[in-house]
Amino acid sequence: MTDETPYGLLGGRERVLAIVTAFYDAMERDEPELTALHDCPTPGRVSPGTRERFGLFLVGWLGGPQEYMERHGHPRLRMRHARVPIDVAMRDAWLRCMSTALDHCAVEGPVRGFLDQRFAEVADFLRNRAE
Repeated sequence: MTDETPYGLLGGRERVLAIVTAFYDAMERDEPELTALHDCPTPGRVSPGTRERFGLFLVGWLGGPQEYMERHGHPRLRMRHARVPIDVAMRDAWLRCMSTALDHCAVEGPVRGFLDQRFAEVADFLRNRAE
């Protein structure tokens, strides 16, 4: 891992986890239909386990330690999301939450452009409904 990875450019684990927190906070506040697709033991509140798993995933995906892989195996994103109806509206809601989180955490410059592009590509890749 070097400072040249998105993980390093963002400043490491704490900053990535802050983005995850801001992402789920935005989701719970602004996107109730998207929130409802997640494990919510308390209505409108995404489970701490879901938040933790996404945090571990994002740390590794951005070039940090591969704890997600060690604990949960290969992400297999399409397989893990197959049961979730992801259409254009849900894709866009997810991207709005991530954009809000990146804004909240003041992610700017080339790393922001890279993340916006990659998140959009992955979110579209996970769509499994036409509309």
